[in-house]
Amino acid sequence: MKKILLVEDDTSLRENIEELLDLSGFLVLPAGNGKTAVQLAKKELPDLILCDIMMPEMDGYEVLEHLSEHEDTRHIPFIFVSAKTEHKDVRKGMDLGADDYLTKPFEEEELLNAIQVRLKKAQLLNGAWAEWHKKNRKTNEIRTLNQLKNFFDDHGELVTFKKEENIYSLGEHSNAVYLILKGLVKCYTLDEQGKELITSLYGEDDFLGFNSLLDNLPYEEFAVALEDVELAGISKTELRGILEENQKVSLELLEVLADNITDIKKQLLQMAYSSVRKRTANTLLQFSKTLNCKKGEPLKIARSDLAGVAGIATESLIRTLSDFKNEGLIAIENRNIQILDEKSLQYVN
Repeated sequence: MKKILLVEDDTSLRENIEELLDLSGFLVLPAGNGKTAVQLAKKELPDLILCDIMMPEMDGYEVLEHLSEHEDTRHIPFIFVSAKTEHKDVRKGMDLGADDYLTKPFEEEELLNAIQVRLKKAQLLNGAWAEWHKKNRKTNEIRTLNQLKNFFDDHGELVTFKKEENIYSLGEHSNAVYLILKGLVKCYTLDEQGKELITSLYGEDDFLGFNSLLDNLPYEEFAVALEDVELAGISKTELRGILEENQKVSLELLEVLADNITDIKKQLLQMAYSSVRKRTANTLLQFSKTLNCKKGEPLKIARSDLAGVAGIATESLIRTLSDFKNEGLIAIENRNIQILDEKSLQYVN
């Protein structure tokens, strides 16, 4: 039952309003003057206050000012009910922070509607405040990169993509950063002839979609699901706030991004100077690492994607895989590839 503090010095009017509110399902706390009203408000913390203006000892304006100075009472919805109808009186009440202003005489329905509207609005605001406080408290608790990932998992927006479905495309504006909860993602660009060049691979527990935390710049590459993918995303604004509050997390994330850049540089050097055999071997090892494959677990990756990461023609990749099979480095069953000798693959020339 909602509690309403009714502040009215006219006994007859106060009793009439009290009876109306009681019949409407409210618990009424009556007060005949402003001083009593302030004491009751602090003690009972009502859900809403109906207050006259012209009263002895403390008028309605003083009641509102006094309650606005205290943390426990400043957010209680406050409605003036007064015979003062001049614009300056109404304006003064609203400037002091009143939520509404009813002039006497008023209809019963008008009063009840005003109360319901203010109670509903207060409920929505309290819910939004509680949610913000809960989330803000949790962001303050983030001290490590693993805790940041847990925050993505618990509070991020969950999105899913089917195999070969576009996650984002070149030129689209980026508003969010994602954590991969499940699956494998390839990022790629196109050369002048439209040939696909895979720039990076991301697997479970990797971040995806970083290009700028300061601006919503367009993506400079495509991202596609190589298998069914689940992502948890939060806005760049929210992530930036977390990083601003937690220096240690910022440094750990910076280290991850630096490692990603190092991997991309190695891939570019491999494509520029390594033999086809070396590129193929490194690509197999890279996919195995990204997919967190256990020993003996097969790779289920399209030959074209392997070739795209290695930077070689698909036909050349297939021939090299056949050579590796004959040498006992890998096993091939249907379209699956199983690494048999990881150490020897690392030293392929």
